[in-house]
Amino acid sequence: MGLKRERNPNRLKNFDYFRSGYYFVTICAKYLKNDFGNIENDKMILNGYGKIVKKYWTEIPNHYKNYKLDEFIIMPNHIHGILIIENDNCKITAGTEQCSVPTVKIPQIIKSFKAICTKTIRNNFDDYTFKWQRSFYDHIIRAEKFLNNIRQYIINNPLKWEIDENNPQNSAKPC
Repeated sequence: MGLKRERNPNRLKNFDYFRSGYYFVTICAKYLKNDFGNIENDKMILNGYGKIVKKYWTEIPNHYKNYKLDEFIIMPNHIHGILIIENDNCKITAGTEQCSVPTVKIPQIIKSFKAICTKTIRNNFDDYTFKWQRSFYDHIIRAEKFLNNIRQYIINNPLKWEIDENNPQNSAKPC
């Protein structure tokens, strides 16, 4: 019997992913294949797969009431985006906060997003080779300074594609 490989958890230990705030996420195509389009003249040009990814990313707030979107960019082989959780039904009494919380956590949203994109791509293009990289990267944004830096990173991502660590031409390691 072979050894079972343990997976390193990539969520912040003991962090409540229901908490109001801003979350920067990166989701990659399997093997960093340029499945979503190309960079031309420093602009991202979406192909059919990329348009599907954009459609379902922008629909996230329609399906999850406490979630909103901030800046996002679909790159040739990954997507960067800022998800916002807003719990506006909070009542503060005697120094405690009582809030209604979202019914799903970010990992569940990403899982559903990846599933519907995969299903739609496979159905529309008869392509059963399309896959996402396992899991996703997230960063909890805890200060406005960092939020603005991440927004600029997202906006400028196509301008830096030639040196991007996710560009397969740079012999990148998977994100």
